[in-house]
Amino acid sequence: MIELKNVSMKFNLGIEKTFYLKEAFIRFFQFNKRKKSEDFYALKNISFKVKKGEVIGLIGSNGAGKSTLLKVVSGVMKPTKGKVIVNGVISPMIELGAGFDTELTARENIYLNGAVLGYSKKFLDEKFDEIVEFSELKEFLDVPVKNFSSGMTAKLAFSIATVVDPEILIVDEILSVGDIKFQEKSKKKMMELIKGGTTVLYVSHSLESIKDLCTRVIWLEHGEIVKIGDTEKICDEYYNKQMG
Repeated sequence: MIELKNVSMKFNLGIEKTFYLKEAFIRFFQFNKRKKSEDFYALKNISFKVKKGEVIGLIGSNGAGKSTLLKVVSGVMKPTKGKVIVNGVISPMIELGAGFDTELTARENIYLNGAVLGYSKKFLDEKFDEIVEFSELKEFLDVPVKNFSSGMTAKLAFSIATVVDPEILIVDEILSVGDIKFQEKSKKKMMELIKGGTTVLYVSHSLESIKDLCTRVIWLEHGEIVKIGDTEKICDEYYNKQMG
């Protein structure tokens, strides 16, 4: 369903302007001793296959290339070299709320963000109450999103993105948003999607979450694959290395 063949992603640290703030911050401190004109490979010759219905966890240190890999698979970024093959409709949950207009209300952003995700107005009309109920934001529907906390924004975005059962779900650290109650509800929703046959690529620093959800794990460091395989075994090995 997903296949990557020798995928590499190169940036120039001196001129690249497309990093998200978090990525730029990490890379500045990791590579500030290098010349600004030096090329930096966020991904190096990445190859793997994901079968339909698999739930693949991506683990690794900050700056390992996990989020970049998700963006390449999602089509947000085009790889410098290599090939990405995706058979199925992708629902990316990489930067929740990134497509919101903060000047608009939650009600308006449900339709705006839903349209960005390809939902029709008729569909959103039918699913509106379901989205609102799941988000737990009914009393804030007519409040501009700029007045929302990051947790509230993530709740709304997650509720919109998961209102349908996607063929392929791309998830980056979203189960840690909101309060404990919403985290549990989000995890339950993820499990429902997984049991329904959705193929998932999932990034998280929570090894317990990875162990609970994932059938296989890809361990990345410095843009390269360290290991691919058994979830429990690789997570334990990664933990021991981090703590050693």
